[in-house]
Amino acid sequence: MKRIFLNMTVVLMVLGLGIGVLEAADMAKKEKYKKLVVAGGCFWCIESDFEKLDGVIGAVSGYTGGKTENPTYHDVSAGITGHFEAIEVTYDPDKVTYEALLDYFWRHIDPLDGGGQFCDRGDQYRAGIFYETDEQKVLVEASKAAVEKELGQKVKTSIEKLEPFYNAEEYHQDYYKKNPVRYKYYRFSCGRDKRVKKVWSKT
Repeated sequence: MKRIFLNMTVVLMVLGLGIGVLEAADMAKKEKYKKLVVAGGCFWCIESDFEKLDGVIGAVSGYTGGKTENPTYHDVSAGITGHFEAIEVTYDPDKVTYEALLDYFWRHIDPLDGGGQFCDRGDQYRAGIFYETDEQKVLVEASKAAVEKELGQKVKTSIEKLEPFYNAEEYHQDYYKKNPVRYKYYRFSCGRDKRVKKVWSKT
């Protein structure tokens, strides 16, 4: 009986050690992940675009850039908070670089439009990139200059220091997965892909 008990104890210790090692590895992996916050009009669409990119772990829809704490969709969509509809992208820097993410972002928005994006008008739908460090600011400004040179026109996308990011309501998260028919209809009727193709067709 003692032998059985001892054997079970050893097994449990080994299992516990194994679980501990897995948890430590998972923690280390999460710590190496980095984040990028951007706004590209409707956050359903830009979230969908980024979650298709290799190296991106996931994206969260939310609000940033305004002064209202814990804003609601109702307030943001009314244009009274100063917030952008934005997304927070979590990515693996071993698989995709910050610069590559910026390039991907530019090619999924209309950088020439400062009054919103596509059919969505108003400050809450403006495009924007939100940097956290001086190094990121330099990279963002360099990428903007490269886009202006490539398109031959002035880029109107905002570049701002990142303020607190607030997650949007749960029903907005992964909207394109939860409501695929409505999402596809909205995206098509808004003319997003058609306009993006036109802006970037000559590059």
